[in-house]
Amino acid sequence: MNNVGDIAADELSFGPFRLSVGQRLLVKDGIPIDLGARALDLLVALTLAPNVVVSKKDLISRVWPDVIVDEGSLRFHMTGLRKALGDGQDGARYITTVAGRGYCFVAPISRSGRLQQGSASADFRHALLPGRLDRMVGREQDILRLTEKLMTSRMVTIVGAGGVGKTTVATAVAHQLAPNFNGAVLFADYGMLSDPALVAAGIASMLGLPVGSDDVRPSLLAYLRDKQIMLILDTCEHLIDAIADLVTAIVEAAPQVFLLATSREALRIEAESVYRLDTLACPPDDPELSTEAVLSFPATRLFMERATASGASLDLSDHDARIVASICRKLDGMALALELAARRVESYGLLQTAKLLDRHLTLGWAGSRTAPARQKTLQATLDWSFGLLTETERIVLRRLAVFVGDFTLDAALEVISTSDMDPPAVIEAIDNLVAKSLLATHPLGAMMRYRLLDTTRAYALQCQTDEDRAGLAARHATYYRRWLEQFGPDWPTLSTGPERLPYFVSINNVRAALEWSFGEHGDIDVGIKLAAAAASVFQMMSLFPECQRWSERGLLALDDNSKGSIAEMHLQAGLGISRMYLQGGREASQVALSRGLQIAEERGNALDQLRILGPLSMFSLRIGDFNAALRYARRCSTLAATVEDPATVELGHFFLGNSLHFTGNLVNARIELEAATGSEPRPQRTPASYVGFDGKHLAGGILARNLWLQGYPAQADIQARQAISDAAKLDHSLTLCIALLGGIAVFLWRDDVPSAEEHIEWLISRAGLHFLSPYVSVARGFQGGVAIRRGDVKLGIETLRRCIEKLHSATYEVFTTMLEISLVEGLAAIGEFDEGMARINATIERVEQNGDLCYLPELLRVKARLLLSTHSSGEDGEACLMSAIKKSANMGARAWELRAATDLAALWVGDGRLRDARTLLKPIFERFDEGLDTADVRAAQRLLATLS
Repeated sequence: MNNVGDIAADELSFGPFRLSVGQRLLVKDGIPIDLGARALDLLVALTLAPNVVVSKKDLISRVWPDVIVDEGSLRFHMTGLRKALGDGQDGARYITTVAGRGYCFVAPISRSGRLQQGSASADFRHALLPGRLDRMVGREQDILRLTEKLMTSRMVTIVGAGGVGKTTVATAVAHQLAPNFNGAVLFADYGMLSDPALVAAGIASMLGLPVGSDDVRPSLLAYLRDKQIMLILDTCEHLIDAIADLVTAIVEAAPQVFLLATSREALRIEAESVYRLDTLACPPDDPELSTEAVLSFPATRLFMERATASGASLDLSDHDARIVASICRKLDGMALALELAARRVESYGLLQTAKLLDRHLTLGWAGSRTAPARQKTLQATLDWSFGLLTETERIVLRRLAVFVGDFTLDAALEVISTSDMDPPAVIEAIDNLVAKSLLATHPLGAMMRYRLLDTTRAYALQCQTDEDRAGLAARHATYYRRWLEQFGPDWPTLSTGPERLPYFVSINNVRAALEWSFGEHGDIDVGIKLAAAAASVFQMMSLFPECQRWSERGLLALDDNSKGSIAEMHLQAGLGISRMYLQGGREASQVALSRGLQIAEERGNALDQLRILGPLSMFSLRIGDFNAALRYARRCSTLAATVEDPATVELGHFFLGNSLHFTGNLVNARIELEAATGSEPRPQRTPASYVGFDGKHLAGGILARNLWLQGYPAQADIQARQAISDAAKLDHSLTLCIALLGGIAVFLWRDDVPSAEEHIEWLISRAGLHFLSPYVSVARGFQGGVAIRRGDVKLGIETLRRCIEKLHSATYEVFTTMLEISLVEGLAAIGEFDEGMARINATIERVEQNGDLCYLPELLRVKARLLLSTHSSGEDGEACLMSAIKKSANMGARAWELRAATDLAALWVGDGRLRDARTLLKPIFERFDEGLDTADVRAAQRLLATLS
């Protein structure tokens, strides 16, 4: 891990100058400039806030923090600084004076050092940052200091009491620095999470990374490793240990990631630099203070600004100013408390507001000693604010506390409306709560979202009655079950980042509802239905650990009356699919999927059956049972045709085409795959969305393989590259990896090693990032095959053995045959013929049993070459080649046929059978009217040239 002293901060370049903040050095054209300490402090303060007017008062506070100076000192050192910079000479402009306000650094700045210029993405699709206040009061100096501290140390925690304004300041710093990161800033609000296990998953999901294992950290760290991003981790105190551990890992693994956290306590890690955010300064209790002096303090300025913004008309006398000063002192300069009090002035007047506050403070400002930590500072303010609400507003506030994080108006109306409170009354109360700053709002897309501040929610939960709790949680869980059923299908159609954020936020309410449902005072029946509805959405969000957890909980809770229900069907499917991805091709996955299919068949619903037949076909391919995969795929295709939905039919074509391809029925496979890839554009929401797969894009890579095997190498290359390009645009890792697997196979078969290597690296990177470990093993195996082609045979053999062993261990057999062929060719190259023969025979026996017949002609050809290399009977080798040619012709695999015919023709030439060789090879070669530059076609052409 880099120490702070390595590169203490950015090097800022402007004009001919380079400023090193950490080394406190200004250089012009490589020559150090003798600049006084005060002038240098001024330059640092201005350059860290470019294009922002910094007030004279803030500059004085920054440069002379411990002494009192007048503006004359500031002007003196500013003049010296401008002179040193040559400001105004030859048209150079660096610092502008803004009359009555302060100074602004206006020259373009570039950065180096800790931030590598240009390494941040200019199109960061996941940028999520709350809006910045149009005007902040009393925090300008904090923002400047935090900006410098963060650029110096890379990891800063803003520590302070609840309600002091930590989030507001962090947001302002993020906006200040966002241009330095080209907008690559992610805001993670941990206030909505309660499970430490989801700390890394929260960031990963917001970045659009699938959460495919119990520990998402490896993929998150891999993603961040080369990224230049600023992460804001907000409200960390209740997850302090888990966040501290994650931040430590990020700092060590990702040197270009900068982190700014907010918490009521420090993380206490080595990399951390703590910034304590104090409450706003208040006027002293001095009756001689003038109104102007009172209003110069940040706390009173904030109070007055918020009171005026709320509609209060204030023309302060000296007496009124002292009342304002008294209120600010009583509220300890706490930003949130000041805002709550200020908003009451319009209704009650300044004096009455102060009296209400006085009476309430007799209850004890600190609150109960046994109160939760987050309530000790704002308890009194929230009590007071709650007391000013109407009874209807109080009821609504208490009921809104059932929501975790953001919620919509629709959710609020359904969950909190009851017979004693109709929707119009709820809407009016919500409007009033927003106006009284007890309910925050912010738009997400076209939808307005609402959220109780954490402290307000904790307070409201305390105020809930038993009657409230009894029905609220059940209605909350029921609403989110319906929400999942209604909006779950949208998930596959969404890109990452902002589009997914509303769904991710709502999933937190689903989690809370599940925890309640299966808890001590929950409702098991509601929980079962909720878990069943959540299963497919967790799958589509790649949250497989949660899918498995809640599917298991739901299944364990089933009683005799619930067995065989649609809920059990969804739970069994969720359990089977999640176990398949998390634990490989294990028997438990198949048992769960088979049980789910049994229920679907009993129900007779085609779509229900499709939801499980598709995964069963993929599961069977995964474990190497290609015959079973074809049976499931045929059923899937037949059922899909009965559903009046093009996307569902498309999926049926994909599943069948995929299985036909691997079982060697290339002609019909092409028909099915082209039907899948050639479908017309469709509306986003379709029944097929529930299945979680996109047949159109998944089929592209398999079609490319199929075209090559059928003897269309040029078309295969075009199709492979198009499939990869389309999948990359989708930003869907599973689809991209499948496209890459198909494309790499085509490139290797064409002997286009540079293209293969390029895409192998891409596959390793993407699959490793998203927990698709079998795909990483396949890609490493491809690397072993490339090593053999490049002459590093021993390394290639070692790599292939290791990868094949891993794939067998994971029962992922889709590509092991292809890798076995490469391994046997490597063994033959170093004379290990016995092992090569044993492996080729075992592989031939296996594919004949499991149905992986698309490779059989090539296996026979490779076996023939082994036989001929060991000086075995030439008749045995010739018989293998004849069988390979025959099987190739039967399945329409002209690529395999050309290879086998070329080998057999060469054998016959060696035996003097020139005419037979020409008669065999010429008609097969002439069927190739494309791909004349490929290795196989050129080899056949060269051999024929010797026979003319």
